[in-house]
Amino acid sequence: MADPSDTPITFPHLSEQGILVYQLALRKGNLTQQLVSQEFELDATQAAEAVSVLLDLHLLRPKEEPQADGSDRVFLPVPPAVAAAGRVAPVEAELRRRLAEAERARAQLSVLEEVYAAGSRQSGTSGFDEILDLPTVLDLIEWLTTTCRTEVLTAQPGGPRAPHLLEQAFARDLAMIRRGVRMHTLYQHTARRHAPTQEYVERVTAAGAEVRTLTELFGRILVFDREVAVLPHRVSIDGAMVVREPSLVAYLCEVFDRAWSSAEAYTPLRQWDYVLDDVKHAVIRLLAEGMKDEMIARRLGMSLRTCRKHVAELMEALGASSRFQAGYLARTRLDVNASVAVAPKPSTAVARPEGDPA
Repeated sequence: MADPSDTPITFPHLSEQGILVYQLALRKGNLTQQLVSQEFELDATQAAEAVSVLLDLHLLRPKEEPQADGSDRVFLPVPPAVAAAGRVAPVEAELRRRLAEAERARAQLSVLEEVYAAGSRQSGTSGFDEILDLPTVLDLIEWLTTTCRTEVLTAQPGGPRAPHLLEQAFARDLAMIRRGVRMHTLYQHTARRHAPTQEYVERVTAAGAEVRTLTELFGRILVFDREVAVLPHRVSIDGAMVVREPSLVAYLCEVFDRAWSSAEAYTPLRQWDYVLDDVKHAVIRLLAEGMKDEMIARRLGMSLRTCRKHVAELMEALGASSRFQAGYLARTRLDVNASVAVAPKPSTAVARPEGDPA
């Protein structure tokens, strides 16, 4: 049997048509479905729906006296304040009851924090939590987001994120920013091409967040208040490791800060954008290391199709007939460029004859 407390609390939408019907009831003193049909040229179903919404919102009530001649039922208008007291007040009371239950549950569970901490110390896992199921991970992130006080650091490798995930993230992030929480987010350059990501970044930066990009990222990470870090689980694709050990969290924050300092502010990527060159240089470097297309695409956060397009263009530019030859030529080019970069510049000093004073 379903728990009534699990039933979602919803209200019908009061449309412009519904407002006009309510105004008609006020003007006439009462109304019937037949009157609604005639006044607004609606069929019986549409008129019944319009009246039903007003009844659900308690803005109409049936006339107590039944119609002796069996004519259409009469409805009387109800003042909005009275309707709110009858329709909204019980819902508010139910919400207060649910909130009180949630607070009692939180208080009961918080008693076990010391028990959990003691068990962690005995097992040698103090400062680390392993979570293997996605719902618990999402609940934890939601709680950390809600309780975050000062700063959140986020690195999101892997290219563009799904639009529905971005929409969920925006609502969560906006609530944090409005509480005064600073937000720094790192993406890969390839996310600059993604229209939903562009829209998300525009909205979240307008609210006060900062977003930057790099060609490659060190991995996915969330850090809250520089006290708690959430990392991907090594084995479970849906799991996470939660790190609270201060020295390790500080180290992870330093890794993030170094990447942040060398990253570029997010702007939509154009065909001539300089970061496109960074991406192509990264493809050359990884090709020279002998990586397959799939691995390069995953490493740079791009689709396999885009990666193969870049590789084909580079093979053509290098004059290579195979990936092996392209890798060799790319490695040669990189070695030459590195030699030029470190070679000492020729001296521009003018030789002086012996004995010539400086």
